[in-house]
Amino acid sequence: MLEIKRGGSPLVLGLPHTGTSLPDDIADGLNDTGRALADTDWHIHRLYADLIGDITTIRTRIHRYAIDVNRDPSGESLYPGQNTTTLCPLTDFDGHPLYRSGHEPDDAEIARRRETYHAPYHAALRAELDRVKAQYGFAILYDCHSIRSHIPFLFDGRLPDFNIGTNNGTTCAPEIESAVARICAAAPGRTAVLNGRFKGGWTTRHYGRAEDGVHVIQMELAQSAYLSDEAPPWSYDDTKADRLRTHLKTILETLIRWRPA
Repeated sequence: MLEIKRGGSPLVLGLPHTGTSLPDDIADGLNDTGRALADTDWHIHRLYADLIGDITTIRTRIHRYAIDVNRDPSGESLYPGQNTTTLCPLTDFDGHPLYRSGHEPDDAEIARRRETYHAPYHAALRAELDRVKAQYGFAILYDCHSIRSHIPFLFDGRLPDFNIGTNNGTTCAPEIESAVARICAAAPGRTAVLNGRFKGGWTTRHYGRAEDGVHVIQMELAQSAYLSDEAPPWSYDDTKADRLRTHLKTILETLIRWRPA
């Protein structure tokens, strides 16, 4: 369920939510809402593909409805007091149930999925961060995400195009945060926010230890910036995507050149 491409630079891309694979035993318990897979980070691996060379990418093909590899494995909420989805989600981003009644995963099933899908993804991610840090003395993880721009169950209003998360500046060097924020703010016709509704998921918060040489930044893109429509069939819009890819390339080129002072 993992796709790993190793590069020789200090930059690593995480792709936790682009997968659409569901084992039969999990898919059989889902209702029609669950099988629609609406909350996929649609086409994000395509959007970032071949922007720059020599980077490491780690992608899981398992869908987040089976288990969300960007959630705390303990099940603790990243956003206490706010609507969100859980380690093994029971509802979609609109609050609608995903499972047929009586088929929700119990504690034993959640533990099985955690060991089968969550743990291997993070073992691979940790191994690649350790590898590039051993070579360069530091590593940068850029965690790639996208979401519909308008989801009242999760947030008010519409999301900006670029949603940068560093858990309020704690997960990377300030120069990294400010460089990415400047690029996004300067992108013509684009909107951006730093540590707004999305401050960084469990991956960003867990691995981001600038003092130890591991810098992590999350980018949550509004899907309106590169999809034809934020609804089925979730079609990739080449024209919109190419415009967005120009800015994403600048971000990655900036990160791959960065070195600690």
